[in-house]
Amino acid sequence: MRSSYLFTSESVSEGHPDKVSDQISDAIVDLFLSKDPEARIACETLTTTQLVVLAGEIRCKGVYENDAWAPGAKEEIEAAVRNTVKEIGYEQSGFHWETLRFENNLHGQSAHIAQGVDASGNKDEGAGDQGIMFGYAADDTPDLMPATLYYSHKILEQMAADRHSKKAPFLEPDAKSQVTLRYEGSKPVACTAIVVSTQHAPGYDTG
Repeated sequence: MRSSYLFTSESVSEGHPDKVSDQISDAIVDLFLSKDPEARIACETLTTTQLVVLAGEIRCKGVYENDAWAPGAKEEIEAAVRNTVKEIGYEQSGFHWETLRFENNLHGQSAHIAQGVDASGNKDEGAGDQGIMFGYAADDTPDLMPATLYYSHKILEQMAADRHSKKAPFLEPDAKSQVTLRYEGSKPVACTAIVVSTQHAPGYDTG
């Protein structure tokens, strides 16, 4: 490894389309687990202009059984989706929590998949194809995250706080930040670049 080098990390805000989809999927998983701690959920979310689409397979007692939704279940799922978008702060003509179109394409878990992942008798419980990505700890920061990512996150956290508190009402949900640091050996010693890109209210003078 070179003794001196530049390293850059990017962070995306809660309003970035990828992060919006992640938060909606999380909300749906939380909803099903609150109904049935042993629920099986593979929920994928697509978001685009004025549209949210859910797709995937589920198994959840009291919510989806025998290829049918329980009364009120579909409405509860839609409410969770809209509330998530509302909490993020989307109230724009192109994406508004109240007027967006919602499609629920979730369906029951395949019997073949269920057979493969359920535990029975002395057989170990199988694993499906749903995974969690992970990284590694670094001693750059108190959070044990690489300093470039740590500061990228902190910038967007402050922007989100200012937006929600109306301290910076011109900010809108979608944003990105990049931080580049110069390292000597394994230690960050200087910041060489910070880039922030954000949505803002129409007509706001960036000058």
